[in-house]
Amino acid sequence: MRAIAVIGAGSWGTALAMVLANNGHDVKLWARREAQVNEINNQHSNHKYLPDVTLPTQIQAYQQIADVVEGVQHIILVIPTKSLRGVLNELKACLTTPVTLTHGSKGIEPQSFKRVTEIIMEEMPASVLRGVAVLSGPSHAEEVSRKQPTTVTASSENPDVVKEVQDLFINQHFRVYTNKDMVGVELGGALKNIIALGAGISDGLGYGDNAKAALITRGLAEISRLGTKMGAEPLTFTGLAGMGDLIVTCTSVHSRNWKAGHLLGQGHQLDDVLDRMGMAVEGVRTTEAAFALAERVDVEMPITEAIYEVLFREKHPKTAVDELMNRDKTSEHGGLTHILSNVSLHEKD
Repeated sequence: MRAIAVIGAGSWGTALAMVLANNGHDVKLWARREAQVNEINNQHSNHKYLPDVTLPTQIQAYQQIADVVEGVQHIILVIPTKSLRGVLNELKACLTTPVTLTHGSKGIEPQSFKRVTEIIMEEMPASVLRGVAVLSGPSHAEEVSRKQPTTVTASSENPDVVKEVQDLFINQHFRVYTNKDMVGVELGGALKNIIALGAGISDGLGYGDNAKAALITRGLAEISRLGTKMGAEPLTFTGLAGMGDLIVTCTSVHSRNWKAGHLLGQGHQLDDVLDRMGMAVEGVRTTEAAFALAERVDVEMPITEAIYEVLFREKHPKTAVDELMNRDKTSEHGGLTHILSNVSLHEKD
């Protein structure tokens, strides 16, 4: 049994705290709002993010990061990427001994184009880090919190660290594979949110399963093109952090990015959509970052470009779809060669 800090009491942070608590660990959960801290500690619930779910009593919430990280050796960081640097600055001011830091955030920082791990390594002194890992895959918090079968991937450049993360989380309901391709795992988790916005837009426009299946498939080709250009292993995008996460995020009513896209497809404006959601929609910032990054590294991403036009240039969603359908003729296999070339298996049973 270990004392573990979870930074971020949204739906995913709370669900991961539940997995750890159910595995016998003492979990200290950080939340910004005093009312939320009191609810978690006194009512053992987090109703805004996980309605009708009872939290294990081993989870104790705190409002101060210093209280959460005191005496822990492992920190789970689960916050929106837009808040990441600020929280890391608070965190490093409190740490005096090295910790293992695992993140479950899925995004890319606009302007810098940095992955979450790169931001962590940039902001945190090496003296307080034993290692950094990422946990990603098809994993809606609503299902994880109810112990429905879920399978994810843990990745780190340090094999000892990734084994430690696997051991912390794995149980009969929550299976954890390992994958050494940290770049691919992070990019797969981030870029799929763009395609999920597109899937929601398609459904909001009233298009059927044919359109969504095509969007998911061609979206995977885009993700793999940019990912491999950035140094990821091709097969990662056919695994849990790629195809698996893409499917669940594009097809589930639990998906925030799908919900946001659905509202956009129905004619709502972006600001109105974000207000209605009340929670972070990572795909919006990631679309901005991926669009600019693809231009910089000369990677063709027509779906991402179309969604960018809808989000930031007020293009009507139907016009964007019509333009995608009327692009110049090309071969399907051109995009898939990035996945199939130089394939080697990384996920382990």
